[in-house]
Amino acid sequence: MSAKIRLQRHGKKGQPFYHIVVADGRAPRDGKFIEKIGTYNPIPDPAEINLNFDKALEWVNKGAQPTDTVRSILSKKGVMLKKHLLIGVQKGAMTMEQAEVKFQKWLDEKNAKVAQEVKNNVEKNRAEKKVRLEAETKVCADRAAAIAKRKEEEAAKSAAATEEAQAAEEAPATEEAAQ
Repeated sequence: MSAKIRLQRHGKKGQPFYHIVVADGRAPRDGKFIEKIGTYNPIPDPAEINLNFDKALEWVNKGAQPTDTVRSILSKKGVMLKKHLLIGVQKGAMTMEQAEVKFQKWLDEKNAKVAQEVKNNVEKNRAEKKVRLEAETKVCADRAAAIAKRKEEEAAKSAAATEEAQAAEEAPATEEAAQ
C-alpha cells in the first residue's frame, strides 16, 4: 500500500477549497483517507495554507508521496527543506542545531517575503481604487455640468417662448386699439 499526500476538493463550483490528506494511492480523489493534515484555499491572494507541519513531515519521512501540487505547497511551508536538512543531519553533514538555524533563517526570510507581498497587494488595491474613484468623480462632474447646461438651455428656450407669447398677446391688443 503506497500512501499519497494529495488534495481533496471541497467547496462549490468556481470556489474551490481543498483538504490536504494522506490517502491510499488506490482510493478515489474525494474518497476514503488515512489522515487530514491541512487545508488549502487558493481563492485569496496569497493563498491560505493551514498545515500541521509535524504531521506532514512525519508522513513525508515515512515515504508518503506528495502529488505535484501538494509538493509545491509543502515546499512553500518548508516541509521539504526540513526533510532535506534532517537527511543531512543523519548523514553527519551537519548538526541538528545547524539545521535548525538554517531552517529558522529560511522561515524568517519566507515570512518577510510573504508579508511584503501582502503589503504590496494592499497598496496596489488602494491605488486602483483611488484611480477608479477619481475617474468616477470626473464622469459625475461631467454629467452634472451637462445637466446644468441643458437646464440653462431649457430655461432660455422657455423664457424666449414666454416673451414670444407675451409679445403675441400684446400685438393683437395694440392692433385693436389702433382701429
